Amino acid sequence: MELAHYDIHVTGRVQGVRFRQSAMEMAISLGVNGHARNLPDGSVNIVAEGQRQDLEHLLAWCRIGPPLALVKEVTVKEGPYEQHQRFHVKR
Repeated sequence: MELAHYDIHVTGRVQGVRFRQSAMEMAISLGVNGHARNLPDGSVNIVAEGQRQDLEHLLAWCRIGPPLALVKEVTVKEGPYEQHQRFHVKR
């Protein structure tokens, strides 16, 4: 299994719809570490680390999001592994 680091950027109606909390719940269920945070432009940034296949599942979820979200675009960049110890929501 290959460990990887994804920096995911999600745009659309993704703030005020429990996107960060739902992303955290999904990440924890997949064994993925990192964080989710709102950005000033109304988008959400997710830093995720773990097994590549688990990150791909999280990425697929990000394209849909929680029920009240309306995801417009999801972009992902790979980066260096930073060894996050857990997943949390940044405020």
